[in-house]
Amino acid sequence: MPAKSRFTKLDAFTKTVEDARIRTTSGGIVTIVSLIVVFFLAWGEWQDYRRIEIHPELIVDKGRGERMEIHLNVSFPRVPCELLTLDVMDVSGEQQHGVQHGVVKTRLRPLSEGGGVIEAKALALHARDEEAAHLDPNYCGPCYGAAPPVNAQKPNCCQTCDEVKEAYAAQAWAFGRGEGIEQCEREHYAEKLDEQRNEGCRIEGGVRVNKVIGNFHIAPGKSFSNGNMHVHDLKNYWDTPVKHTFSHEIHHLRFGPQLPEGLAKKLGQNKALPWTNHHVNPLDNTHQETDDVNYNFMYFIKIVPTSYLPLGWEKTWQGFKDQHHHELGSFGQSADGSIETHQYSVTSHKRSLAGGDDGAEGHKERLHSKGGIPGVFFSYDISPMKVINREERPKSFLGFLAGLCAIVGGTLTVAAAVDRALFEGGIKLKKLRSKDL
Repeated sequence: MPAKSRFTKLDAFTKTVEDARIRTTSGGIVTIVSLIVVFFLAWGEWQDYRRIEIHPELIVDKGRGERMEIHLNVSFPRVPCELLTLDVMDVSGEQQHGVQHGVVKTRLRPLSEGGGVIEAKALALHARDEEAAHLDPNYCGPCYGAAPPVNAQKPNCCQTCDEVKEAYAAQAWAFGRGEGIEQCEREHYAEKLDEQRNEGCRIEGGVRVNKVIGNFHIAPGKSFSNGNMHVHDLKNYWDTPVKHTFSHEIHHLRFGPQLPEGLAKKLGQNKALPWTNHHVNPLDNTHQETDDVNYNFMYFIKIVPTSYLPLGWEKTWQGFKDQHHHELGSFGQSADGSIETHQYSVTSHKRSLAGGDDGAEGHKERLHSKGGIPGVFFSYDISPMKVINREERPKSFLGFLAGLCAIVGGTLTVAAAVDRALFEGGIKLKKLRSKDL
């Protein structure tokens, strides 16, 4: 027999000899059931440990000098592409007239023909073989009193109809159909414009804007600034036998990158998560109809900067802390894995430029002002607050181990009590039966 240690008296787990142990059928059943319960609860504890929760936080947005991407896809079934212009302006004084970089205009067939997309080869209004490229190398087209555009093919000349239009826009002059302008007559500008009168147009792409209060709009005619006023040349929009209207369908409109599909699918399983709402942009699939040529649609948008910080973001953040302020809030996913984008809410308003009231809707007291530019206008405002959605585990690994020990200990304790009750109950029943005999 081994010598007793000084720790023997401290043993809380006293042992019994094998001969003193009694094994019963009920004890075996209780053991199997308790093991099943332990495995079931342990699996649930493991699932709870592996679960990722998203905790929203609201902070003051301290970003400075950032820019924001606007992605849009809008169709106009009753206005040809040649008449549509996309302009952007903001309170900082920056203006982008006739945005073309990053934006694609797609000509659509008339509604009577189904509104399908016209072949790409038919997208150019001005055919290259009709421009000045084949003329005398010494040819210098006149600009008809306007200053030549800075991006002209040939300095101090207007070689094409487009360049004459640019020169006129810089002078804030109306252009019309180009009658009497040799470049436009050579390119048959008026004839081709008439051919497109019944067509529609889809504008899609992205533009980068300052992250300040501003607006962007799609309106007819070449745009230019006249003093403090923003003006559109509407002559070609009005002077036509074809009735153009700004009925439109917004297929897609978002600010910043879209939430990755994989992440959206994972989070979409729980509709209560705050981030899932971002994946559905409020203006997507919006359809508006009007038969009024002079009609104005306005959308007032409140934009909330939003960050999504995936699990483990803090570790990768340490690697590029110095340059983080340049990347965070730029145009998508930062190098640390965080996603910078924007959520938004919207209210809309529409009115006829002829003015009047809403008597047809039962509100004669509601008056509309006269004048304005027909088109679709988006006015956006940036919230000073920022939402941060942070991925976190609800339980640490030590918490998982503590829960696992509690499951095992608690289950075995309850099982021991049940087994003890069954064993003593069986003994008492046997004694009662023996007395009856």
